[in-house]
Amino acid sequence: MPTIFEQPADLLGAVGQHLGYSDWVEIDQQRIDLFADATGDHQWIHVDPEKAAAGPFGSTIAHGYLTLSLANLFLPQIMEVRNTSMGVNYGCEKVRFPAAVPVGSRVRGGGEVISAEELKGGVQVVVRVTIEIEGGERPACVIDTISRFFP
Repeated sequence: MPTIFEQPADLLGAVGQHLGYSDWVEIDQQRIDLFADATGDHQWIHVDPEKAAAGPFGSTIAHGYLTLSLANLFLPQIMEVRNTSMGVNYGCEKVRFPAAVPVGSRVRGGGEVISAEELKGGVQVVVRVTIEIEGGERPACVIDTISRFFP
């Protein structure tokens, strides 16, 4: 269940607020292969289960950018801003990949409002999305996403 903001201006008072978590998503080989096909990144560590089994992770792993792209899936599960005419993904300030995501892992995103400021006609918010691996010691990805919401 997402944290709900009734209007963009409500984000201004949410700095420091943890927004909750998304649903868990399994990272299977089909998802990895489809991402490889979409991006042209067919490195063996991602798409060759036999060779990857003998590699440093013992199996194939998700592309870092596949993991990053899941922020787009997780953000609407974490937060909802109502009474908007438009919401825009404006970019990212910082992205890190502390841990690899082995095939068969489950991941989810958690969010925290890092900053929020008024801009002409709307509000810009930075939400830190931490993508964690179920049972993992370190997150798979930490992203400071920038979104703009207009009433």
